[in-house]
Amino acid sequence: MSEIFVQNEKAYKRKRIAGNITIYIFLALVAISILIPFYWMILTSFKNETQITQIPPILALSPSDWKLSNYTDLFLTVPSGPRAGEPLFPFFRYMANTVLISLLTTVGTTITTILSAFAFSRLNFKGRDTLFAVLLATMMVPGEIFILTNFLTINKFGWYNIFTQTYGQAILAMTIPFMVSVFYIFYLRQTFKQIPNELYFAAKVDGTSDFKYLLKIMVPIAMPTIVTIIILNSMGAWSAYIWPALVTANDKYRLVSNGLRGAFTDTSTGRTDYGQQMAASVLVTLPLLIVFFTFRKQIMRGVSRSGIKG
Repeated sequence: MSEIFVQNEKAYKRKRIAGNITIYIFLALVAISILIPFYWMILTSFKNETQITQIPPILALSPSDWKLSNYTDLFLTVPSGPRAGEPLFPFFRYMANTVLISLLTTVGTTITTILSAFAFSRLNFKGRDTLFAVLLATMMVPGEIFILTNFLTINKFGWYNIFTQTYGQAILAMTIPFMVSVFYIFYLRQTFKQIPNELYFAAKVDGTSDFKYLLKIMVPIAMPTIVTIIILNSMGAWSAYIWPALVTANDKYRLVSNGLRGAFTDTSTGRTDYGQQMAASVLVTLPLLIVFFTFRKQIMRGVSRSGIKG
């Protein structure tokens, strides 16, 4: 009997080890598939034109072969042509626009998310659950439909005009339509619903207002989830491309992601300097990587706390 038990235990251990190995191999392949584009971007940023177009492609470079001018030339001015005297890549202007849009969008989204999640998790009003179900249903609507309706809305408000659009109107057009996220409301609501109702009832007995209870009790408890929302929203705003390109009438109003698309293409010849384009992409991606690795623990803590209860 004991021999059968030992054999079964050994068989179970072998299956578990084989299963773990399979999982690790799969995760390693996924990690490699994610890292390859980043590696190729960094590698290309140090190549010259000949190395970029070489077939078969160069998979590694020694430091002595690095073309560092791809980075330094980003801050030079265009010597001739229609853009003569302008920065080759208006890095600081685009970065300023991107930081401003990310800040405004993140602040607005965080405020609307906290207030909405509190209303749907703690306040009792007629039609609450029905309204929340309708909001969740909008997540199944294709994003292209929202782009069309949002564009028509900002056009009615007068925020978009190809000839007379101001910087302030461009900022409003890029931020206002995206200050509400149904997903983030649902995400934070799940965290709020895990907070015991007894705390709310005790606070009401003590005469605490709903707003004070939200700020003093619920927000501190749900802070890991809120930090996760802030980080994810700011990263999404940072990398936005289609909407800023659609609602801005002047290149000076656009974000860094839009600038990367056309700043390195010679309009007269159609030639693109991919080395400098990848160098600029590295500089643009670097802040996102720093933010992610700095706050990765907060992100994981917020994800683990949110749950899918309620």
